[in-house]
Amino acid sequence: MVDRLSPLDASFLFAEHRTAAMHVGAVMTFAPPAGGPFDPDAFTALIGRRLALVPRYRQKVREVPGGLGLPVWVDDPEFDLAFHVRRSALPAPGTEEVLLDLVGRLLARQLDRSRPLWEVYLVEGLTDGRFAVVTKSHHAMVDGLASMDIGAVLLDRTPEPRETPADEWQPAPEPSAVELAASAAAHALRRPRDVLDVAGRALTDVREAAAVVGKTVEGVLAAGRSAAATRPVQPLNAATGEARRYGMRRTALADHRAVRKAHGGTVNDVILAVVAGALRRWLISRGEPLTADTAVRAMVPVSVRARARRGADVPAGNRISAYLVDLPVTEDDPLARLAVLRDAMEVHKRSGQAVAASTLMRLVGLAPPIVHSLGARLASQYSSNFYNVLVTNVPGPPRPLYAMGARMLDMFPVVPLAGGQAVAIGITSYDGGVHYGLTADRDALPDVDVLAEALVDSLAELVELS
Repeated sequence: MVDRLSPLDASFLFAEHRTAAMHVGAVMTFAPPAGGPFDPDAFTALIGRRLALVPRYRQKVREVPGGLGLPVWVDDPEFDLAFHVRRSALPAPGTEEVLLDLVGRLLARQLDRSRPLWEVYLVEGLTDGRFAVVTKSHHAMVDGLASMDIGAVLLDRTPEPRETPADEWQPAPEPSAVELAASAAAHALRRPRDVLDVAGRALTDVREAAAVVGKTVEGVLAAGRSAAATRPVQPLNAATGEARRYGMRRTALADHRAVRKAHGGTVNDVILAVVAGALRRWLISRGEPLTADTAVRAMVPVSVRARARRGADVPAGNRISAYLVDLPVTEDDPLARLAVLRDAMEVHKRSGQAVAASTLMRLVGLAPPIVHSLGARLASQYSSNFYNVLVTNVPGPPRPLYAMGARMLDMFPVVPLAGGQAVAIGITSYDGGVHYGLTADRDALPDVDVLAEALVDSLAELVELS
């Protein structure tokens, strides 16, 4: 049996190019263990023993000769744990600024396609005896919600590491190029049946949407008109290079909840209002004029994995929908910004205008993979025609987690930059905190720290008014 990538998962491979590394991950900081110094060698060995919990982490991608089919996952017979788990030490005094500089350099490096698509960096030397763990996993492996599965390898719920079952993994024989081509050809012969199956599922999706929304076609047309109206915002949409910067700020979940309790909506609405206020402050700090024509459109991905799991025969891989949301950066009143976003998100939820990426990609996957690859690359390269900034919020663990007895203090998300995007903003909640992580182009956004600090100020404005 060939474990072929889904069309959506493959699109993240196809969208990757020299200036767009498509990996996600996290920057996690830890307090020193109570019982003594942290042992990186023991932690590395623990990761190796627990890889059985995430089998994909010992598989690599193989291209099908001639582009006859989508790529496949195969076991890596030469899997080398030492290649994927690496150690680094910060120069004294080990400040967060030095850590951020290291993270920026790590994010700029693309993952090696000849090996399993993940890396973990153990970074020692932070102040107060702390250390950090930086993870990178290719987006083809995980979406924002599923990427938390790496915690099954790295983290425990108690200071004492849980028992790990014996790992008896043996790599399956790697298929030859001829076998991959033959499998793809056999799959192509079955395509007429696949077309009917996919068309049937798509029709079911449309019928269900129509039952809920009532005007699906009008919703799609409205979404198309909305996307076509997007204009580049010069500081946010610029030619990007290979180098990266990273910014991060920690805030309190209680503050976000206090704003939500006072003014309604959801915590996600409050987060979007915080981002809108921060972008407004940052644009003003750059001397950018905010006129009636100024508009910043955010793509807000929404994982539908939990909802999909309630259905039958749900394929593995990425399950994502997305909203295009206008951020009211020209609005001076923080509460007015929140009200605009709260109402906009409610309209999106009722209208059915979310772009159901998993459904669309199933249909696109019926086209030859080479055409699919080209389409994914173009979508990434010209993303500024549809939105100005990516804002993705993924709930994290609500209780403290540990690595070999060391308590995790922070968990900052890492999200990739699409073509023409100067910054992408990821948000993760963890243990009473809301952690903002900003991936930015090094040249286009040298002041990423100014934008990160503006997030804190924007939240403080909302809290003061609540």
